[in-house]
Amino acid sequence: MPELAPALQQEVARLAASPEVRSAFNWLRTQEPQFTQWQMEMARIAAPPFGEAARGAWLAERFREVGLDDVRIDDVGNVFGVHPGFGRRYVALSAHIDTVFPANTPLNIRQQGSRLYGPGVSDNGAGVTAMLGIAALLRVVRLRHALPFVFIGNVGEEGEGDLRGMRHIFSTPRWKDSIAYSVVLDGAGADTIVAEALGSRRFEVIVRGPGGHSWSDFGAPNPIVILARAIDVFIGDAGAVRRRRRRFNIGVIRGGTSVNSIPESASMKVDIRSTSMAEMERLEQGMRQALNRAVEDETLTAEMRSSSALASSQKRPAGVSCEVVVIGNRPAGELVAGARVLQVMRAVDAQLNNAAQVQRASTDANIPLSLGLEAIAIGGGGSGGGAHTLQEWFDSNGRELGLKRILLTLLALAGVGE
Repeated sequence: MPELAPALQQEVARLAASPEVRSAFNWLRTQEPQFTQWQMEMARIAAPPFGEAARGAWLAERFREVGLDDVRIDDVGNVFGVHPGFGRRYVALSAHIDTVFPANTPLNIRQQGSRLYGPGVSDNGAGVTAMLGIAALLRVVRLRHALPFVFIGNVGEEGEGDLRGMRHIFSTPRWKDSIAYSVVLDGAGADTIVAEALGSRRFEVIVRGPGGHSWSDFGAPNPIVILARAIDVFIGDAGAVRRRRRRFNIGVIRGGTSVNSIPESASMKVDIRSTSMAEMERLEQGMRQALNRAVEDETLTAEMRSSSALASSQKRPAGVSCEVVVIGNRPAGELVAGARVLQVMRAVDAQLNNAAQVQRASTDANIPLSLGLEAIAIGGGGSGGGAHTLQEWFDSNGRELGLKRILLTLLALAGVGE
């Protein structure tokens, strides 16, 4: 790990020792009942993919209650609130408000001691609650800082939401050109710093053929066999060169109607991931080449299998078509060497005696990182588990450390007393 700059360490130490920040830390220590209430309220509001409006309205009302300015909801459902400063550019603190769960999922949110249970209580109940806690703190404890803060509850982080909330934000000139640093809160914990954006491309591959009866139409090209051939070739070629920075997966296969029918169509869903855009492009090209080879091989084989039957009927098998549909595209990226946001985060962890590992992951930070902007993703404190399941849980023990970490990072990035 690179050595920390002494001047930055001293600045963070000065901040942590200031009467205002010490008062802020004391306030955080007393607010766990309020944090728990917010977290449970929010988790009880459904926020399925593309259905986050009710939760967004709830968050906008909380932003107003804690005193943020210029509270608004944009065209895609992102929620904004501003805490003023003295500069023109912003430090952004964001947390996604959507979940992976369908709209009809039972949201049985319950508390047992320091633990909360239920879908979404940690991912991203922990992140949104931490964001609200920091916003509320700034109203109670007066902390002068140069750059203003923009708080964002964004939509579309999960699954096929495909980071649509962050894409919209960073395609809007007001925010793309004015956010100097992005701190993304995703889930629980205080032991990681996501500084490398793990990109992903997701595809649905659909193969169509003439179909038919397993006996009378024997020899017709079989879409399932084509997919099987393509998978075998793709995995063989892609796995031949083991690279640390890339992964691939075939997660879903569908097709066919009965055991004695040649299917008219079959499909598979493919996930390709890397921190390198070039690696993802190579994998995608390999997948497409494997499909083309599989179509050619199966068509030729089918013609040979059916030659005797065709001789009597004088019919030829119908053609095969293959369609590749992009269903997800998360860009890769990483911080430039010496990025201030990472230096500050490490200095804050050193000040708090917190051990955190720099990691790569797919988060909302992918968007600003892919644009060459400074961004990291961290947890909201506490601990959690069972993400994306009905057994999800969050434990508030350790939340205070996470909130201190977030506050010091924001203040150091914004500049205090400047």
